[in-house]
Amino acid sequence: MREIVLDTETTGLNPATGDKIVEIGCVELINHLPSGETYHQYINPERPMPEEAFAIHGLSDEFLADQLVMNDVAESFLEFIGDAPLIIHNAEFDLRFINAELKALDRPILAKARAIDTVVLARTAFPGAPASLDALCKRFGIDNTSRSLHGALLDAQLLAEVYLELIGGRQADMGLKDDAGGPGDTQGEAQSEASGDTARRPPRPHAASGPEKAAHNDFLDKIDKPIWRE
Repeated sequence: MREIVLDTETTGLNPATGDKIVEIGCVELINHLPSGETYHQYINPERPMPEEAFAIHGLSDEFLADQLVMNDVAESFLEFIGDAPLIIHNAEFDLRFINAELKALDRPILAKARAIDTVVLARTAFPGAPASLDALCKRFGIDNTSRSLHGALLDAQLLAEVYLELIGGRQADMGLKDDAGGPGDTQGEAQSEASGDTARRPPRPHAASGPEKAAHNDFLDKIDKPIWRE
């Protein structure tokens, strides 16, 4: 099963007022695990970068001026994502921007139904808890110390880890845990105590004793041509 974890950076919050995508980052998952294949592209928005947006992702007008425009990257982007489900944090925001860009290029837009929104997954799993990417990284113990600024590929990589945790971890399909357990493994401790397995018992001998062997021979004497004596 192929899935694409996707994130974008933009010049602002609303494509209807002229805001554009300036970065796209994608991570490919195969059977819920990163395959190592990624897509990453900076994009020249052909408009000035507002200070508010620059403070979030650090992409300047000077840097973006040397990048390709959306018309030149749309084909490679669409080829990479194919028809795979899209894993997106706050999917409505990213899809709104992507579809505005595609519509402007007279290309088919992406169906909302193919998006899996990790914000929705997080709020369903943890009602009332913060559902930002940083909050979820903290909840699942995912190292996000390199995230001083937003970046589409870095955020997609972090989101891939968060998504795997939200659907049950890397062993979700098998439902297995580390046999050794670990700090805080209260479930394993409770199961161990319930079963009375508080200490390992020495293995008992499996070889037959002398009286057992004699009893076995007496039993064979009562059988006509027992196969055990052939």
